[in-house]
Amino acid sequence: MADPVPPGQIVTHGWPVLHAGSVPADLTVQNWTLHVHGEVERPQTLSFAELLRLPQKEVECDIHCVTSWTKQGMRWAGVPFRAVAEAAGVRPLARFGVMECEQGFTTSLPLDALQDDDVLLAHTVAGAPLPAEHGGPVRMLVPKRYFYKSAKWLRGIKFVREDEPGFWEVRGYSNIADPWLQTRYTTDDRKAIFRMRKASLFQPVSPRNGPPP
Repeated sequence: MADPVPPGQIVTHGWPVLHAGSVPADLTVQNWTLHVHGEVERPQTLSFAELLRLPQKEVECDIHCVTSWTKQGMRWAGVPFRAVAEAAGVRPLARFGVMECEQGFTTSLPLDALQDDDVLLAHTVAGAPLPAEHGGPVRMLVPKRYFYKSAKWLRGIKFVREDEPGFWEVRGYSNIADPWLQTRYTTDDRKAIFRMRKASLFQPVSPRNGPPP
């Protein structure tokens, strides 16, 4: 039986093509590079061939678009984000990763989210090279977040201490982007934060310690 989908999502058997700007048709595996920089001990610029020499992994997962479609059982291959972070030597003070893409697009996530086992720098889908219209040669894959966090046409990863919300986030989309919580927009982020604050503030008072003065 197919896995359940997050609330508000509809399963599609196609793969809609959605993005701002144009497809960078001149970006190929021959001229693609990845600049890894910021709070790292070993900044580096990787070619596609060098990326393929890093550890590789296959992941099967569903993807969830913020526009309410879900595509199930997609098979991906690529380099675990962890492998790139380890090769660069991320400094302890770094807390976020900023994904830098063609045409100046960016998005970001906490490093805790990017270190998940299923997060890849993906170059292959369904056993074939990732098509340009879907973010090839290399895109991020972050299955537990809405798909705009899986940045297309990845060209850089910057490790930073403070978050830097990206193209979609500054235009009102959620910086949390959790499909299971339906945090689609900035207003949803505020609701989630309020719920977390309420849960922490209104804990039962321990009889032993008594109420605060």
